[in-house]
Amino acid sequence: MIIVNPSTLSYNVLIEHEPDGRFNAVVLGLSDCKSSGKTENEALENLQQLLQKRLQNSKIVTLEINSPETDNPWMKVAGMYKDNSLFDEVLADIQAERGKLDAEIEEFYRQIDTEDEVK
Repeated sequence: MIIVNPSTLSYNVLIEHEPDGRFNAVVLGLSDCKSSGKTENEALENLQQLLQKRLQNSKIVTLEINSPETDNPWMKVAGMYKDNSLFDEVLADIQAERGKLDAEIEEFYRQIDTEDEVK
């Protein structure tokens, strides 16, 4: 088992047990970083050494880019009814209809429970 301390990098590794009994280990996202071994631990240790050699003359940086501005189609309609005097009335109608539907569903489940109790 490889122990990770807070100052190390973490990688997700796919370990595959081959039909010949060997183990292959591949770093997810870095398909060219792979190793094999007679055991799972040997494959992981080999992979760890490979990564350490690779990182000796390398560094990992975070690259930030600005995403391009795009028109969000929802922004064209967002808030379009905020000053409409009928908006509150429409919301009340929606809530009333939702209440009716909820009551119907509740009654449906009550009937199912009653039928189950009879059986």
